[in-house]
Amino acid sequence: MKLRESGILLHISSLPSKYGIGSLGKEAYEFVDFLKEAGCNIWQILPLNVTSYGDSPYQSPSNYGLNYYFIDLETLINKKLLKKEEVESIKWGNNDERVDYGILFNNRLKVLRKAFNRFDKTSSEFKEFILNNPCYKDFALFMVLKDINFLKPRYQRDKKYKTYSLELEKELIQSNKEDILFYIWTQYEFLNEYNSLKEYAHKNKVKIMGDLPIYVAFDSLEVWKYPSLFELDSNHYPVNVAGCPPDMFSEDGQLWGNPLYNWEYHKATNYKWRNERINNSLKFFDYLRIDHFRGFSGYYSIPFKDTTARNGKWVKGPGFDLFKDKLDYPIIAEDLGMIDDDFLNFFNKCGYPGMKIVTQCFDDKDIKNIRRPSNYTYNYFSYSGTHDSKTTRQFVDDLSKEEKKLFLEILEDECKKFRIPFVKDLDNKELTLKICELNLASQSKAAILPLQDLFAIGKEGRMNFPSTLGSSNWSWRITKKLFDKNKKVIASMLLRWNDNYQREND
Repeated sequence: MKLRESGILLHISSLPSKYGIGSLGKEAYEFVDFLKEAGCNIWQILPLNVTSYGDSPYQSPSNYGLNYYFIDLETLINKKLLKKEEVESIKWGNNDERVDYGILFNNRLKVLRKAFNRFDKTSSEFKEFILNNPCYKDFALFMVLKDINFLKPRYQRDKKYKTYSLELEKELIQSNKEDILFYIWTQYEFLNEYNSLKEYAHKNKVKIMGDLPIYVAFDSLEVWKYPSLFELDSNHYPVNVAGCPPDMFSEDGQLWGNPLYNWEYHKATNYKWRNERINNSLKFFDYLRIDHFRGFSGYYSIPFKDTTARNGKWVKGPGFDLFKDKLDYPIIAEDLGMIDDDFLNFFNKCGYPGMKIVTQCFDDKDIKNIRRPSNYTYNYFSYSGTHDSKTTRQFVDDLSKEEKKLFLEILEDECKKFRIPFVKDLDNKELTLKICELNLASQSKAAILPLQDLFAIGKEGRMNFPSTLGSSNWSWRITKKLFDKNKKVIASMLLRWNDNYQREND
């Protein structure tokens, strides 16, 4: 039998913590222990990029910059770089279930600077890190540029700072040496902590699955310093931006606003930047989910000045040419959304596993529906839900009377096919767990469950509402109290399912 795996989706930010946001500290190690106890061997996380306005890891100001919010403060205390009272004197939020990004923004860097001031900047290890990682020097340069311009985006800055030049870079380095070293140190500390966590995960036979956003933000290092990579006009403004067309869920479509790539330039350079981006990501992860994979076949292009996605059009992307020398890479293609024959040909030629979402199968009685778990094939990673969708409990809670009737009919039929016990008077928590079990019972290569679904958390656990800005986006956290109270029961349930459906669990 082919190896089939299972895992849990939980971003670093959603881990329990006393300090406002999940980190790479002890709670992350305890989560690895939980995965091992549950017989799961994949921990899927969202992008590790530093975030900016809107707090989305998919709108990062730097492709390489790592999120310094995830640096563990307890670790810095143990290294004697921070004093306990310096950390505990700050109120990091009023709600353990939510990240308060405003408090983090106002306080986290101040605390990290105190740690940096006590750090030995003359150490040979740190000097070697700076020498061998010019990408983090680039990141530091851009963050300093943001700081001295009061965080204004490029188009609001004085003319001197709008466009990159080697002279400007030299001036910034000369005038801001200590600040540049500080931002480089955040990357150094992050990587030390992350690599230790990854090593611990591997010792416990847990793989880490990461996520690579297809685009970067308009206000980003790459657009500022490497404008040739993008579809920009003579003033370095986007000609067109990314998004999705109108559909049954959004009459205006989704206007993401990311600048689109200049694929002619990328092809002329043999996709050097894209190749480096993928290869660098695979240094961090055992599996790499590539976001919006559909956009490499054909992408939706919206005029820059438009306020909705209504007037966009589909444009052909680089397709197989970009991936022809990466067919053996451990890539998962996010193939959700509008699919056409051109994309299917591209997707099948690449051969990467795609994605299936169990909650998408309950609107169609057709027993041959490919979205049903009983029809999943091995070449998929299957999910009960994703970070962009309702939690599975919310999905069940929100069903109308007529929708619930069809849902129960399909769910019962699917459970029968896998010999999963089913009775008609299950409550919504039990129905949520049946969907989770169906996911593991399927023949998918890997079955992934968001932690919210295993805890049957409703709408309060939703991670993101696509194409919107709001304080609830990207902010959900599992509380330590809830996690500790239920983890043994849930781990036992998962271990039983993994045994029953012969998913690797040793």
